[in-house]
Amino acid sequence: MGWLGLDDTDSLKEGCTTYTFHLLLESLPPSVTVVSPRLVRLWPFAQHRTRGNAAVGVELIVDDEQELLKHLDTYWNQHILPIKGNISPSEHDDRTQYPADPGMVWFSSHQPDESFYTQAVQSEVKLEQVPQADHSWGGQGRIGATAAIAWRQQRITWEAIAWRQPNRHGQKTRQVCDHTLTLVDSMPSTFLSRDPRRGTGLIAPRGPCPVLFGLRARDEESAFEAGKQLLAAELTESAVGWRVFVTNQATDDHLSQSIQATVADVDILSRGNCVITTESGKWLAFAESGSVKKLAHWLRPGDIIEGNGLSPEFGVLHLEKLRLISAHPNQKRPICENCSTRMKSMGKEQGCRCPKCKQRTNDAWTTTPRIPPFPSWVQPPMDSRRHLARPIEWEDV
Repeated sequence: MGWLGLDDTDSLKEGCTTYTFHLLLESLPPSVTVVSPRLVRLWPFAQHRTRGNAAVGVELIVDDEQELLKHLDTYWNQHILPIKGNISPSEHDDRTQYPADPGMVWFSSHQPDESFYTQAVQSEVKLEQVPQADHSWGGQGRIGATAAIAWRQQRITWEAIAWRQPNRHGQKTRQVCDHTLTLVDSMPSTFLSRDPRRGTGLIAPRGPCPVLFGLRARDEESAFEAGKQLLAAELTESAVGWRVFVTNQATDDHLSQSIQATVADVDILSRGNCVITTESGKWLAFAESGSVKKLAHWLRPGDIIEGNGLSPEFGVLHLEKLRLISAHPNQKRPICENCSTRMKSMGKEQGCRCPKCKQRTNDAWTTTPRIPPFPSWVQPPMDSRRHLARPIEWEDV
């Protein structure tokens, strides 16, 4: 028994680590038993992250470990090492591209410590921090490969991934039966399959990579059944292969504890992006974050809020979840009972006076409650969430 991990075989425009891994698993000797392939999303801000920022791993049951290692050596040299250095033009102008630097690791009879997975999903990790494997190949990809097999699956979801025929690689259009996808989306366990706002699918990539679709579910049986139905649909193009992966998607493993803070200032920027200044730093709600942005726009100084998200730099929080704990009420000067005119302050702790009839009152303010647009936690719409984000409607969030 041992653990095999792989990462960094794609670029922003082409290639696919899950497809490379699928072909590798298909090549294994018949004596090797494959146990639940896994797909693990990692720190979204990693400097050398791959397109989907996902690494893969698997537990293998083997009779002859040396025979397996010889096979892996040969396969690496013939099929994976040639990928090294691949880079291609991309529409992602705001993201620095790094050449593909595949990495593969083998841990015999044990997994790396789980703390390395936690570190890799919540922060930047350097190659020199990777635990020593029993056997390893390649470079930068060893970070994700090791993290994938260090994961202990405390929370899990499943994803059925299908890959297109080789002659379809490099094309952006995909043929996935929308009617069957609607049926699949109605299954109790599937999630993030269709966008209810737009009536469009969320399972097919928009780029030219080999993936035909990735269909997510909360249990393995549903992922398998949904994937099988979609592939059997007449209007779905043929696939070269498919697998069900256990994943850390929709687990919130990338998040730490939520933070409570008091709003000091709210600054609405161009396009609706919003910066909330608190004693815990600046919290950013992006234009694409839907209800998060709407609640952020509503806030005022003095409101107490709770939020969670990622901090790509010290003192900055990119919000993924937000809720109001208490709203600072509206405050206005009292109205004169005699002439219905707004009173004015006479100075600190001196009450107010009507500017017309000079009537006085000891009341400095009248307060009315503010009703928030949402009663509890809010999250971005489906098409703007991170793969790792756990839906707030799930009871155990």
